[in-house]
Amino acid sequence: MTTLKLDRRAVIATVAALGLAGPVVADGHQVLDSVHFLIPGGAGGGWDGTARGTGEALTKAGLVGTASYENMSGGGGGKAIGFLIENADSNHGTLMVNSTPIVIRSLTGVFPHNFRDLTLVSGTIGDYAALVVGKDSPVDSMADLIAAFDADPGATAIGGGSVPGGMDHLVAAMVMEAAGKDALGVKYIPYDAGGKAMAALLSGEIAALSTGFSEAVDLASAGEVKIIGVTSDSRVDAAPDAMTMKEQGIDTTFVNWRGFFGAPGLPADKLALYQDVIAKMYDTPEWEDVRARNGWVNIHNSGDDFKTFLENQEMVIGDLMRKLGFL
Repeated sequence: MTTLKLDRRAVIATVAALGLAGPVVADGHQVLDSVHFLIPGGAGGGWDGTARGTGEALTKAGLVGTASYENMSGGGGGKAIGFLIENADSNHGTLMVNSTPIVIRSLTGVFPHNFRDLTLVSGTIGDYAALVVGKDSPVDSMADLIAAFDADPGATAIGGGSVPGGMDHLVAAMVMEAAGKDALGVKYIPYDAGGKAMAALLSGEIAALSTGFSEAVDLASAGEVKIIGVTSDSRVDAAPDAMTMKEQGIDTTFVNWRGFFGAPGLPADKLALYQDVIAKMYDTPEWEDVRARNGWVNIHNSGDDFKTFLENQEMVIGDLMRKLGFL
């Protein structure tokens, strides 16, 4: 008798080619034949990279047969959300990527929907925030920055790459508020490009820069800045010497999460399959390759945990935006 050994990926590819709609089991894994990723922004952005990186890991690990991608820009992400809701019945094979802006932009009315109008699948990754100062700055810690702010608030501006009321501004205000300062008293200066923000930091136009942790690590590795505080619960491996805000007596955390949503009314069995393959993805070397390459932090919130996380972020951000006059 002849025994045939079939490669796992070959089996999956064959199933996908035959157009079978259901999951198959390979090497103990429950596998989806295909996933279509809906991306609310253009190519090359954070949403695009997250969807394509996730799809790469899932297919290379043999958890998904094929992955396809569709970029749908417009309305600050609202166009894709509206499309998914309006065409729910025909989009059960679609996962839409999103992140913290779905909370901020629904609060401000940029689009009429919010995360509750969708099926919450899973939060997958995150990027903490950080405050950095120029490499030659006399400021070496959050205590130094607070002291400078106390001495002259107007001369202790914090810059960022988002508009007033955007994430970089909210993070700066959140940190200063947690440090016992009035968020309204924080002078925030927005910049539309990283180079301009860095020039302002090095020239002394701003005392500190509010930015994503992964960007802060890149700048610190290049010797351009010092990281004086990170909004994580504990120190992050990518920059083990960078102190958290909590370590410095500032009780606040923040993460710009990215995750996936399904169409409203997504069948429970389909939702469970999506959540299962995403959960299994974290244990694969293919995912670790993608994660490390992009400097992402694993933050896995699935189902009800994802909902609780989003509701808490909505409450914290909403309270702060009301205080700052943006709501």
